[in-house]
Parts: sequence; C-alpha cells; structure tokens
Amino acid sequence: MSLQSVKDYFKENNLPLEVSETEKETGTVAEAAVAFGIEEDEIAKTMSFVLKSGECILILMKGTARVDNKKFKENFKEKAVMVPFDRVEELTGHIPGGVCPFGLKKDLRIFLDKTLKEFDIVYPAGGTPHSAVKITVNMLADVTKGQWIDVTK
Repeated sequence: MSLQSVKDYFKENNLPLEVSETEKETGTVAEAAVAFGIEEDEIAKTMSFVLKSGECILILMKGTARVDNKKFKENFKEKAVMVPFDRVEELTGHIPGGVCPFGLKKDLRIFLDKTLKEFDIVYPAGGTPHSAVKITVNMLADVTKGQWIDVTK
C-alpha cells in the first residue's frame, strides 16, 4: 500500500521520479547505503516527530546526522519526541523504515535539515524499508515544500 501511494503520488503530480526497490536488508542507514551503492550520508533519512499539539511532522536529514535536542527546542519551542513505533504508519501512511515525504496519508509539515545541502542528489525511502527514490536536493525541497532548518549536531 505505502509503496503504491508513493508511485501514485509521483504519477498524480507528474513527477519524473521512480522508486528503486531491493531485496537486500535496508533496516539501517548503513545497510541501505550498501544496498543502493551509495554513501551513508546520501540517504535522506526521514524522521517523524509528534508535537505537544498532536501534530506529526517530518524532518529529513543526511544519513548519519543526529537530532540536536537543543536545536530542536529552539526551532519548535518544545522537546523532541519521536512518533512511537506503533503509531508511525497510522500518522504517516508508511511503515517504519519506509517513511518518506511522498504519498503521505495526509499533508504533514516537512522540514529539511541543512545537512542535505551538502549534496546534489539524495535518496529518501520510497514507502517501504526496501526502497529508495533518487532525487535532487532542489527538487526535494520543491516537491515537499519543505522548510529549511538547522536541527542536527
């Protein structure tokens, strides 16, 4: 379902993007990088957070980046709380490991960490833990209407 929602999103929005799939393990950034033959930092890791209001937000960052709690609090005026594992699919439409900013269950605010600007091309997941989408950083920003922030260490 999630993979199809991403493909449908690309088709409905006339986007020249494709989802690449693999049977290899991609449960970690390191495994995904090996599976797709890229560097770990070229993975555009999508993390889901829930704010006190109950709003779910997505933050994309380079593969090895880590959220800096102080910067998160400066940006959102509250402590970083990841969406609980068992609620990720409910809130995003994608299962853990496949969360991406495309084909979401409903519109979510999307943020892009400045670490992504280190690359011309990045690879977010494609709706499943065994998929990726090759996309330029500029197109990623345009397609997601993501807001640039500085939230990593």
